Amino acid sequence: MVAVTNPSERLPRFTAAERWTHRSIAALFFILIATAAVLYLPQLSVLVGNRLLMRDIHIIAGVLLPIPIVLALASAAFRSDARRLNRFTNSDWTWLRSSDRRARRLPAGKFNAGQKLNSAFTLGAVIVMFATGMIMWQNGPFPDDIRTGATFVHDWLTLAIVIVIAGHIWMAMGDAEARRGMRTGSVEADWAKRHHSEWADESLASNQDEIASTSSNP
Repeated sequence: MVAVTNPSERLPRFTAAERWTHRSIAALFFILIATAAVLYLPQLSVLVGNRLLMRDIHIIAGVLLPIPIVLALASAAFRSDARRLNRFTNSDWTWLRSSDRRARRLPAGKFNAGQKLNSAFTLGAVIVMFATGMIMWQNGPFPDDIRTGATFVHDWLTLAIVIVIAGHIWMAMGDAEARRGMRTGSVEADWAKRHHSEWADESLASNQDEIASTSSNP
């Protein structure tokens, strides 16, 4: 275990490309949820008035939704984090089985098991919502049962997405340093040691190696 020698030390957590990908996806999701609410709820539809405009905005946002992820694949840091998110470790299974994760400060890598499950759900939701949305929009080639099924899945998955996003926001609101990490790209080393100890050790060791290398090669 690598000790934190400087209490104010900050560790790089997310690159600018990763932060902008997160913000773009979040913005598109909120636009989609807001316009879907207007299209689905008669009271809001009457209040807003221009239902056709809301439909067009909803379609455009839906078509754009996968683009930030595709563009982010050009970033080596994003691909590295995607591999981390796609890999479950023994620590992740321990984290999932624990009933008191915050109090026990269980070891975790750069992402804990909850964050990995959330990212898997989000990616799956993007793919399914895009596919079903395209069927609903360009419905001419599809038979009635396919269109009906797509509408059913689209509507109910929307509800699941709203619940998951609400939970994600609730968790983020309880951790100011995690929000700062997504906003600025770096986090306090002490915070990293408490919440992501395995990743903190890895990052601190890397920093020390870089310092040693710089010192030996003036």
